[in-house]
This record gives sequence, C-alpha cells and structure tokens, in this order.
Amino acid sequence: MKFKVAIDASRARSGGAISHLIGIINVAQPLDYEISEVHIWASSKLSSLLPSKSWLVIHHHSFIEKNIFFQMFWQLFLLRWEIKKNNCDILLSLDAGTLYVHKPSVVMSRDMLSFESSEINRYLSVKTIIPWLRLYLLRFVQINSLKKATVALFLTNYAAQTILKWTGPLSNYRIIPHGVGSDFKNIDLSNPWPVDDSTPIRCLYVSNTALYKHQWHVVEAFHLLRKEGFNVIIEFVGGGSGESRKKLELAINNFDPDRKFTIVNEFLEKRKLPVKLSQAHIFVFASSCENMPNTLLEAMAVGLPIACSNRGPMPEVLKDAGVYFEPENPQSIYTAVKSLLEDSELRKKSSEKAKALSLAYSWERCSDETFQLLQEIIKKQNKL
Repeated sequence: MKFKVAIDASRARSGGAISHLIGIINVAQPLDYEISEVHIWASSKLSSLLPSKSWLVIHHHSFIEKNIFFQMFWQLFLLRWEIKKNNCDILLSLDAGTLYVHKPSVVMSRDMLSFESSEINRYLSVKTIIPWLRLYLLRFVQINSLKKATVALFLTNYAAQTILKWTGPLSNYRIIPHGVGSDFKNIDLSNPWPVDDSTPIRCLYVSNTALYKHQWHVVEAFHLLRKEGFNVIIEFVGGGSGESRKKLELAINNFDPDRKFTIVNEFLEKRKLPVKLSQAHIFVFASSCENMPNTLLEAMAVGLPIACSNRGPMPEVLKDAGVYFEPENPQSIYTAVKSLLEDSELRKKSSEKAKALSLAYSWERCSDETFQLLQEIIKKQNKL
C-alpha cells in the first residue's frame, strides 16, 4: 500500500524553516517508506528553490502570497479541502503557529520566543506593544496546535523540555534535529591564523539583528579587546531592522565611531555562506533564545573555533567544543574571545571537536527520521 503526505509550508518564511524543507526534500527517499507522493503548499519564492522530483507535487495559492490574514484564512478554511482533494493521508505542518491541525498530523515547533518569559518581555521595552502581544498570542496558538497534533516534533531536547512546561504532558512527541549541508562540511578554512600583529584576526557573527541576539554587547566586548591591544575585527552578517538594529548602530557609534574594527553586512545568500565562514578565524554566537541554532551548526561544520552563548540549546549542540559566555555581559564575551585569541591549543581543540560533533547532523538522517515517523503514524492510524 502506498501513502500520500501533505506538507504545509505556506508560512515558512524564516531561514531555518526554508533550509529545513529544502534539506530534507533534496535527499528524501520517500518510496523507501511506502510514500508515493509528497504534496507541498508553499510560497512561489520557496517553491522555486525546491528540486524537481517524480514524487513531489508543489501547490500554489494566491492567498499564500498575501498578508498574514489571507494566509491564516487559507490555512484555517481552505487547506483541509486541498488535503482531501489530493487524498493525502497525513499533514506535516512546518510551524506550530498553524491554525489548522489535521488528523493525523505532525506539528513542528520552531519558535522559542513565545515560551521564554525573559525573552518575550524584551519586546515590552519598545515603543509599541504590538510585537509583545503578537508573541503572547502566538504562544496560545502553538500550545493548541502542539496539543492537538498526533505527534509534536521538536528540534532539540532543550526546546521540548521548555515548551512541555507550558503545554503539559503531550500524548506523543519526538525530537528530530535539523541537518547541516555538505557544502559546509566539505569546505576548508582558507584564512591562516595571522603570524604577526599587523594582520587582523577576523571574527564573524552570522545572524539578523534581534533583541535576543545581543550584537551591541559583542561590539562593546571587542572594544575591550582592542583597548587591550588585540588586533581583532568583528563582522556581522545577516542584516536586520527596528529597535535591535538601532542598538547595534548606537553601540558602533559609541565604541567604534571610525569603523576600525566593526563591519556590518546585510543578508547573505545561503550559497555564499560557506566561503564567508571559511575566511574567518573565530566564530561568535551571542543569541540568548534559540530552538535550533542553525548558523552555529554551520560554523561547527566548517571547523571554526567558537565563542558561544551559554543560554538555550547551545550547550546541548556545541557541548564541550567551544568557549561559553553570558550573552548580556560584554566582559564575559571579552573573556571568552580572549581565551581563544591567546591559546592556540584551545582553538585547535575547539575546531576539531566542533567539526566532529557536526557530523551527527545530516539532512539524510533528518529526512529519513521524518519520513519514517510519517509512515509509522499512518500505519498506526490505519492499523496496518
């Protein structure tokens, strides 16, 4: 007997959601799990990034391209008919913010902001209450969809344990981490460690600005390093806007008005990221709220020495392969980066351990575990 799977990617807009879908579809072998067709509903932009497969059917709807209210209407009232029309046996929702939970279904949890009070409250400090209210309401939407799902899917153990405190015990949940592409694993570091003080040591932080990303604290930490005589540069890649971008620009104006050690770049295409990472000497990751830190995984795969936030799932992912710091304390960030600058053996061990740990994260494993789970649920539902 062959089965059909529906995937709702209509609201997949974040880099993590897009990378995940592309990653598992590129390497998927659904026929190995008795799945003859995979139907995906996605935006035209995301659809254009998906590969052509004999078993893959990509659907469009004009409402998906419109604002959030049209997207919600489509998801709540029209998706069920799309699934029924295409005779799909199960729905995989790529975001727990979904308004429609099919029976049977797997609902993925991606957002941690709504479930960490210290993080969501950051959004009370900005001029409008709307971002905070949105996150607060999203918490209840996600709790509802995760509780109604046949299986709730988490990316890390940290995310599962944190969110279960809000949902209460779930009848069934699984943990399937993301993968990291071979283009990150197969690239070599191309920028040798400087042999003298005249050549700057290049540090890299890849992430959009957000109130929980703390780029401004990183700027202050590098100011302290420069004051002590270290010839270091910190490059921020990922763009961003709003209050967090203003905080970053203010920190640069205060600590580096002549732009001697800070570089700010906007969004960089995923295909260009491996080369950018390979040109750095040290990777810095200062986020205090993550579900699955994809850019951290990518830096690990490249084999960079890493100075990392001690919050969230970061210690679960990086383990003992990095130097940790308190992301809201510039002095702590300074100390962590300084230890890597001064200790070549520490850098070597961090690099080697991180690269080794990254091998456990592959899209092949992620894809196989996901389709195996879907097959298992369908068979149990049909009592096959």
